[in-house]
Amino acid sequence: MPKNKACNDEFIQRVGREGSRLLKGNVLILLCVFLIFFAAGCSGPNPAEEDSPPENQPKSASINIVISSLGMTFPAGMDENDNPYLNYIEERTGLEIGVNLPPPEVYNEKLDVIMSSGNLPDMLHTYEPVWFDNYVKQKAFMPLDELIDKYGPHLREKIPPEVWDRVRYDGKIYAVPSLNEVTGAELMYARKDWLDRLGLKPPETLEEYYEVIRAFTLDDPDGNGLQDTIGLTLTSKLGRSSPFFGAFGTQRNMWFERDGQLVNGNILPETKETLAFFAKLYQENLLDREFPLNLQNNLFEKIENGTVGLFSAAWYDTRGPIAANMNKDPEAEWIPLPYPTGPSGFKGVEGKDIIRGYNVIPASSENAAEVIKMLDFIASDYKTLKLGFENEIWKWEDGEIVTDFTLHDKHLYRGIYQSLVDVPDELLFKERLDSLGDFNLYNNLQMINHHIIPNAFYGVPTPAMTKYNNKLKNLEDVFTKIIMGLEPLDAFDDYVKTWKEEGGDEITKEVNEWYAKP
Repeated sequence: MPKNKACNDEFIQRVGREGSRLLKGNVLILLCVFLIFFAAGCSGPNPAEEDSPPENQPKSASINIVISSLGMTFPAGMDENDNPYLNYIEERTGLEIGVNLPPPEVYNEKLDVIMSSGNLPDMLHTYEPVWFDNYVKQKAFMPLDELIDKYGPHLREKIPPEVWDRVRYDGKIYAVPSLNEVTGAELMYARKDWLDRLGLKPPETLEEYYEVIRAFTLDDPDGNGLQDTIGLTLTSKLGRSSPFFGAFGTQRNMWFERDGQLVNGNILPETKETLAFFAKLYQENLLDREFPLNLQNNLFEKIENGTVGLFSAAWYDTRGPIAANMNKDPEAEWIPLPYPTGPSGFKGVEGKDIIRGYNVIPASSENAAEVIKMLDFIASDYKTLKLGFENEIWKWEDGEIVTDFTLHDKHLYRGIYQSLVDVPDELLFKERLDSLGDFNLYNNLQMINHHIIPNAFYGVPTPAMTKYNNKLKNLEDVFTKIIMGLEPLDAFDDYVKTWKEEGGDEITKEVNEWYAKP
């Protein structure tokens, strides 16, 4: 190590985080001259830094990537191409990275537009296995085995073999997968102060849930003398509804074994029963009338403002809208509820696939090696990109992680880059969640983990899925219409018939061929 490397590194890192994009051309030359003089006043090397990755490597190539913003925003003066965390990745890899963030609301559509444009980036990230499968079969992507073997040691080490098998076609790897950190997302939460005010116990059965929803709507649970509360809310396309489908032993768009064969949950009689339950709530004005239009922001606003007292929360909502409501209303108290148990004793929540997303490299890319180097670095530096810069956003105190919440929240956008290759570290998992405050995050996930309803099909998308998926997805609009009373409940039977005729039977045949293989 050069004698004054420790001091130089400290200075370079500070400069890099605040304005790495200035270190170009003549400015870089002048800065290097300055560093020579600066080094003269610094002390000797720091042995602790001997094994640290090199910083501010000379830029070796420029790559362009298309990724999702995940709904994140950037602090003033920063954007997706200029912020401390992207600059950090660039410094450590020696790459110049151009980032394109299509709007999340039309992300999948934009990926299709890009793929047909003829002007392809060096990497795209998708969350849709059917989209990935479709373009792999069109030979639109590059096989990655040799590149991963040469430039991706951390990818090989941290991504399990069975996950690599999920992205192989004809024996070749066509994507670097990102893993799901959690096995599921939703669990029920309710206002305990409302339950106490109305003399109600936390509900367990679906019948008890109905009574609490009714009381939260009609019995003035907030005590303001007005009928202005909502018993239950959902989001558009039946978001935040998984525990209720679980009460009937089903989930949408998942596969279940019935009499030795796999059947899609969308066409099971139990799904019709779930829709009937929601339709009853809606007819009695116990379900949010605006749910078909609710986006996540609408849901959060209603919870924060004290309009809603019971809903299916994401595991992290205790740190989001629930915490915001308690800050706004000191009397508000929220508690997790048991999952609703249905008439046949079922309960549970949708399980998430182990693969969260797919990083693919178009066959025309001339910078594939650099893309793999970038992804490998992200996999190697999980702690920094997941938690933020040590001793800035977080630090160790008495063996525990202590987080600066203000800075943590300000720089949440780092997840845009980190999640490209999420390779969860179990050793840090609980410590990280506990460091975020007393929001029950780890316990929320434990409750979810104990009530997962797994998907019986976990193979690569079948040819019929690729062919019919979008058409069948559009048919699901009838679910909302049934709940709102715009269609009778028996319209579900027509949906099942159409689903089968419009490709569902073909998909089911292929899924069961997969299921029958040893």
